[in-house]
Amino acid sequence: MKTVSMSGSLRENVGKKDAKALRNAEKIPCVIYGGEKQIHFAVPSSDFRHLVYSPDIAFVDLDIDGTKYKAILQDIQFHPVSDNILHADFLELVEGKKIVMAVPVKTNGLPIGVTEGGKLMIKIRKLKVKALPEFIPETITLEVEKLKIGNSIKVKEINIDNAELLDTPNAVAVAVGMTRAAVAAAGEGSVGVAAEGEEAAESTEE
Repeated sequence: MKTVSMSGSLRENVGKKDAKALRNAEKIPCVIYGGEKQIHFAVPSSDFRHLVYSPDIAFVDLDIDGTKYKAILQDIQFHPVSDNILHADFLELVEGKKIVMAVPVKTNGLPIGVTEGGKLMIKIRKLKVKALPEFIPETITLEVEKLKIGNSIKVKEINIDNAELLDTPNAVAVAVGMTRAAVAAAGEGSVGVAAEGEEAAESTEE
């Protein structure tokens, strides 16, 4: 998995007034926990562009006033109107301790059902994976070429080495559904079969 480097500085004061001043200076108030102690710090808002505004997940190398930490982004708060980042929580990675990350779901192959007029639908965009950091996959790729219309892959059918999926086991991750065009084509086919049957009956009566 890729790693994003970020540099921050310890916060001298912790409070709403100080947080507002940091944001005005284009810095984001942050906290890191999970290790020996909780640490409050601030990071330039520009450092978040490769971590937040990306479809990929990543580990974070944090440098806070010269002290280095390995972490993951645990939570982030956005302004409800401007969508600017207000605050970020980081979880420090501790050797031997499992973490939970939302891992993007990708598909591989062209489903049989799609060639028959169906549509591939990704129902769960990210799956919650619990594992030691070294076993967290960058993506979860599902092989879908054998799926016909009406077929699906449920969470309980997905296996990841040395990891546990926390989503509901019976939840559908991906499925191939019927499109309106396929329904219409199926309807026309039924009408055609019925018409042929009527013609055959009429010829028999004659």
